[in-house]
Amino acid sequence: MRIATGARIPRDTTAVIRSEHGHVDGKGRLHAQREVVPGQDIRPRGQECRAGERLLPSGTLVTPAVLGLAAAAGYDTLYVAARPRVEVLVLGDELLTKGLPQDGLIRDALGPMLPPWVRALGAEVTAVRRLGDDAEALYEALATSTAEVLVTTGGTASGPVDHVHPTLRRLGAELLVDGVAVRPGHPMLLARLPSGEEGAGGADSAGVRHLVGLPGNPLAAVSGLLTLAEPLLRGLASRPAAEPYTAPLRADVHGHPQDTRLVPVVLRGEHAIPLHYNGPAMLRGIAVADGLAVIPPGGARRGRELEILDLPWTEPGVLPGELGIGGPDDEVCFT
Repeated sequence: MRIATGARIPRDTTAVIRSEHGHVDGKGRLHAQREVVPGQDIRPRGQECRAGERLLPSGTLVTPAVLGLAAAAGYDTLYVAARPRVEVLVLGDELLTKGLPQDGLIRDALGPMLPPWVRALGAEVTAVRRLGDDAEALYEALATSTAEVLVTTGGTASGPVDHVHPTLRRLGAELLVDGVAVRPGHPMLLARLPSGEEGAGGADSAGVRHLVGLPGNPLAAVSGLLTLAEPLLRGLASRPAAEPYTAPLRADVHGHPQDTRLVPVVLRGEHAIPLHYNGPAMLRGIAVADGLAVIPPGGARRGRELEILDLPWTEPGVLPGELGIGGPDDEVCFT
């Protein structure tokens, strides 16, 4: 009896012979050209999964393969955690959006960097707004935003134009993290904003909203992204944390007397190689890094095992398109 690949086999069938492994003679008799064993080319029921078995753990990222598996198993609907909605607010009158830096003015590095980075952390960026050093504009933006998470850049210290702390007090926000013992990035903060039901949020913001306050220095902002924004966004999206890992240093790294340092490194084999240009305002090191090494107070000597914080695009499964810098067939280059 002829049968198509994947079709249901007739009752009491003992084996299937592939067409290229047999032939039918002029009298309609089947001849096998190699040994036939019981069960050959028959897929038994329950081979991949059995009724009631859990196919994937909670928190699994829904990839194209996951969609295919769900369809194959007969699911019509999947219950998922949506990507958190994030609004980025770039603060500072000294920032230029084009051209070369000038006296007293610098190029805005965080405006172009943060949206694709936040998308790589699993969130949806709904808006990027430049507010300058304007306390009223900042208050209005925080009070009316409907995003689940707001990310601000700069203004987290206590200078004359640092308006984040006063604005949070004016809103009645709850400071969850107000500065950390990490360099660069010590003035970063995390706050819980009042919801719409509590009188300060926008009309559609009845749920819990958070603000991640990043320092204005670019590498300090990266520290805040990896240590405050990443855990927050991962929790909101119900994604499990990656397993921590360590690597031995290939060179000595000096440390801060009291605080932890985060230093860009590249991974070569089993070793982490510290990179130069690791000051709080520098991006040259992190631009070619695989991650950040966690340097304890006082520094670390060559050969010491240290925890490594991966960058989102160095983790398995992140596609270029998720970063917002081109799709799988695009070429991204500098000219």
